[in-house]
Amino acid sequence: MKKFEEVAMNEGNKKWKNVISREKELYTPVYGANTMRSEFDRDYTRIINCDAYNRLKNKTQVFFSPDNDHICTRIEHVNLVESISHTIANFLGLNIELTKSISTAHDLGHTSFGHQGEKILNDISEKELNEKFWHAKNGLEFVDNYELLKDYNGIERNLSLCYGVRDGIIAHSGAFSKDGLKPREEFIDLKEFTSPAKYMPYTWEGCVVKISDNISYIGRDIEDAISMGILEDNDVTEFNKLIQKVKINSTNIINYLVVDLCENSTIEEGLKFSEEAYQIMNQLISFNNKKIYKHRILKPMVRYCTLFMNELFNLLKGEFDEKNTIKNLKSIRKFYPELIDEFINWLSKYSLIDERNSEKYDNRILFDISNEIEYKKAIITYLSGMTDKYIVRMYNTLISI
Repeated sequence: MKKFEEVAMNEGNKKWKNVISREKELYTPVYGANTMRSEFDRDYTRIINCDAYNRLKNKTQVFFSPDNDHICTRIEHVNLVESISHTIANFLGLNIELTKSISTAHDLGHTSFGHQGEKILNDISEKELNEKFWHAKNGLEFVDNYELLKDYNGIERNLSLCYGVRDGIIAHSGAFSKDGLKPREEFIDLKEFTSPAKYMPYTWEGCVVKISDNISYIGRDIEDAISMGILEDNDVTEFNKLIQKVKINSTNIINYLVVDLCENSTIEEGLKFSEEAYQIMNQLISFNNKKIYKHRILKPMVRYCTLFMNELFNLLKGEFDEKNTIKNLKSIRKFYPELIDEFINWLSKYSLIDERNSEKYDNRILFDISNEIEYKKAIITYLSGMTDKYIVRMYNTLISI
């Protein structure tokens, strides 16, 4: 049917030059690399080769560091969003390479311990820096600043993704209206996103990913909750009475919502569900909030994770002493060698300290760690990249002396 083909993000679209714009190029083109792949495909390759993407396999979606191999992790969620957005974009005639790149990168800024970890770091950030922390903004900062790839000479550089992918990352958060989702017209500096969902995505493809993100987690979280024993038979019965149109099965829920969205969306009215599907989706989200995300069995783990993050933050913060901070960190290395070595090595990439090798890096200098605010920002960013298992292991080093 391809009813959105005329607004797809292809060459000839009035936004094309803005969407493919980059701050600077990562590589000097050789071997015909730029003719073999599209701009968005090149970004996809950069994304799946960066460390933040690799860490997603050990980050929580809902249930903290699950032992059950079949419980959804962050990387499985990302793959599911990519699959859903591909189906929608392909049917509507939009650019599937752009949706692939945005989907794959959209959660790179997520913390360990799922949304609870995000809340913990936001609490720390608001207290220490007087600014909000949320995963979409952190994701943009990661692809813009923290994730590095080696160029042909082995020098590590910033990813320099195109505007359309970067926009899709920071604009993917938040709910959407039943009246339909349309892209914004303004080509803005993405630093203007000072709160989640302040602006809609710049492209229709970004809008597709935003909706796909919401579709993807609803049914899967229910199935995981059943596997974990959080949802019992009476909960399932209650659900089936509440929503008779869709039985508890993630693939059925996804299929129902995707088909309904594709049938009811138009360029004039935007991406939208029928009234029935929109109400069912809201009921599903309400059911999950009530029966899963606020379940009493998760509360001890929430307190546990809060302890982990705060203790690690406070330990590193406590070594701040303007020009002597690195010296102070090294003085406690004998107690926490892995943590201190890794943190100093991380700082060496993004701040001017003795350990930085200027011949190895050609990326942004982000922190003056003699400034207390910038040093605290560095700690929060460092913690946000940790996986569930790694942050637990680092905390255990604090209590094993």
